Amino acid sequence: MFFSGDLSPGMFDYFERTPDMVCIADREGYFKEINASAINKLKYSREELFSTPISHFIYTGDKEITHQRRQALLLGKPLQHFQNRYVTKDGDILWLEWTSVYLPDREVVFAIARDISEKKRLELVAEEKCKQLRDLTLHFKTSLEQRMKSVAEELHDEIAQLVSVVKLDIDWITVNDPRLDEISKRRMHHALDVAETLINAMRRLSFSIRPHMLDDFGLNETISLYCEELSLLSGIACSFESSYTESELTPEMRVDFFRICQELLANVIRHANANKAKVIIKNIKDQIILSVTDDGKGFDPDNTVMGKGLIHIKSRVTSFNGQLIIKSRTGAGTNISVISPRC
Repeated sequence: MFFSGDLSPGMFDYFERTPDMVCIADREGYFKEINASAINKLKYSREELFSTPISHFIYTGDKEITHQRRQALLLGKPLQHFQNRYVTKDGDILWLEWTSVYLPDREVVFAIARDISEKKRLELVAEEKCKQLRDLTLHFKTSLEQRMKSVAEELHDEIAQLVSVVKLDIDWITVNDPRLDEISKRRMHHALDVAETLINAMRRLSFSIRPHMLDDFGLNETISLYCEELSLLSGIACSFESSYTESELTPEMRVDFFRICQELLANVIRHANANKAKVIIKNIKDQIILSVTDDGKGFDPDNTVMGKGLIHIKSRVTSFNGQLIIKSRTGAGTNISVISPRC
């Protein structure tokens, strides 16, 4: 057996003076030696600590994992930076980080534990602040989407309808009013063309702001139509493929994916000088991946300042704990992927 008397004078001095908890335990799970720091931190008497199984002091939720790691230690696997919780005599939770070694010739475990309770407290505070920030970001994002949805509905359902009525009236006057001379008729036909252009522009703007199809028909149909519209308006051949289960995306995630796709395709139009673009959404294990690829001029991601579009995308991706991966090379096109954990 191993006792403090077996320690050299230098080791015994370290054993007693270090602020870390230092202890020696037998194979049966009882303390055989402990330093003053362990007694001060656990707030039990030396006699109480020696006479009680060590497992008694371990926080209930950490007993099983601690037992497993201790069994591995007794089989010769070193224990390094293992964290668990102990409960003091006053009921306080003590976070400890252990480094332990088993000495088979003495049949004891020699262990040193550092009190990391303050570090854990600060980590929890930081996690809570991050959660609050994510919740606030989600709130603002949801509020903005709701407002954009309202604006889009007003454009589509009210203003576009009013312009349609004006167009019908102009058309009726053009056909039925015999007093119109040729110049007036030409002006009326011009007004009809402008009204038609205005209606189409408002519908495109409404779709761009918040497509009602996203709520009515889902993400796949919406992106497919968006790619068709982009091909017609920009001349870039844009295709869409999907091989994932759309129901695995929350309504908020569908909006995020559409917005990201919208921004990435806008970047293709503005910057890529591309002839083709392809949007793919697919499942891989426990992830859903949205990727946009183009055959444009490409760029060097390491030496290019991220523009507003990519900054907005990165912010949106961060809000759902996703990953943004940019692959591009000058003269070789660009592939940008967004990886989202399944909801």
